[in-house]
Amino acid sequence: MAEHPTGIPILLEPLVTRVLAPNPSAFTFTGTQSHVVGDSDVAVIDPGPDDAAHIAALERAIAGRPVRAILITHHHRDHSPASRPLARRTGAPIVGAAPFAPDYEGGRSDAAFDRDYAPDRILDEGEGVAGEGWTLTAIATPGHTSNHLAFALPQTRALFSGDHVMGWSTSVVSPPDGDMTAYMASLEKLMARNDRVYYPGHGEAVDNPQRLVRGMLGHRKQREGQILRLLAASGALDVPAMASRMYVGLNPNLLPAAERSVLAHLYDLQARGLVREEGTAWTNAA
Repeated sequence: MAEHPTGIPILLEPLVTRVLAPNPSAFTFTGTQSHVVGDSDVAVIDPGPDDAAHIAALERAIAGRPVRAILITHHHRDHSPASRPLARRTGAPIVGAAPFAPDYEGGRSDAAFDRDYAPDRILDEGEGVAGEGWTLTAIATPGHTSNHLAFALPQTRALFSGDHVMGWSTSVVSPPDGDMTAYMASLEKLMARNDRVYYPGHGEAVDNPQRLVRGMLGHRKQREGQILRLLAASGALDVPAMASRMYVGLNPNLLPAAERSVLAHLYDLQARGLVREEGTAWTNAA
């Protein structure tokens, strides 16, 4: 990504331009990638953080063309906040993922959520927006978040995969909004499609998407196996103990996210009757 600096529109194919936001981190890689889709008129997918320089870069990429819609894959703060100032400047509606869900039991919500996200229209499976020579259709891909959508561009068989499938890392699945059962089902759903390329929210374009998705499914199955073997060997373990053994050498800043993914796997395994929760510890059900 070094050849794609922030704020510079990069033409990926005739209907797709990428603009990289200046928000690199351990969780966003080089930053959030916003995509401008269309020719004589356009849509903007995931305008990113509310950053003045990034919004100005998006306006340069739009270049005065009519904006038919601002589409949001999910309501994390690195994807949706710029939708509001961009909507004010362009007059375009905000459409896509459902808005922020109510706080979970205990009064605490994930700080990554954009609480002010308020779409003008929620898109269900198969719904979308269209312009001159292009169509974007919503594909429900819950798992990373409960409201996650991907957007298909059938004219070129491209899929804007948001954070469900990324070009640099597997997605974090953090309960209760993140759900491993839904995440795996969404991966299987994408495996059944014939998309040519994925344009993710983070990382390079994915030129062989079926191969990557197959590998991601295999990776998650390996994590399941690790959990079951650890519990078989130890009898009972809590989530931090499992994560520290499963993610040896991981950047300590990423360990909390790894623990959330372990918990997501445990909930999935519990629903399938393979593990059970005993206080703060987990054991094999058999």
